[in-house]
Amino acid sequence: MRIDYRTRLDEAVSLADIFEVVKTLVEESMNKRRGGLMLGMANLGNDPHGFLGGFFTTGSNVIVLNKIPLNRIMETRPELYKPYAFHVLLHEYIHSLGYLDETEVQEKVHQITREALGEEHLATQFAARASGFIKHLAYPHVSWKADDEGIELVEGFDRSSVSYIA
Repeated sequence: MRIDYRTRLDEAVSLADIFEVVKTLVEESMNKRRGGLMLGMANLGNDPHGFLGGFFTTGSNVIVLNKIPLNRIMETRPELYKPYAFHVLLHEYIHSLGYLDETEVQEKVHQITREALGEEHLATQFAARASGFIKHLAYPHVSWKADDEGIELVEGFDRSSVSYIA
């Protein structure tokens, strides 16, 4: 039985829920998985001409998301929140699996998203051309780089990796 990823993403309530959709999809489509990841939220700055949605540092176990685009989305088009978060988490999760070439990761993200969610889904549109959404992701007419990223870890992010409750 094929998993309905559209419904699972629609029903996701938290970033942890969205990440569970990402992990299931990657395991099904790439036959790869990785557990034990943490999510950090940080102010990574703003640039109306482009932005950093998140990053994964090779050798670490932390995916970091930029809080600024998430905040901006909630102010402009809240319906973009889940598709955007899905897109960035999928991208960074694939990096965490050892895929380092940015172009290769972008292509994989687009292909996987299109196959799972369909061409017209907002997450697929992000994967195809995120720059088309920049006005909903970055504050206009102002650029800044955070003085201190101050990464805040999200509790209970990678739930399926936990084998016990402490």
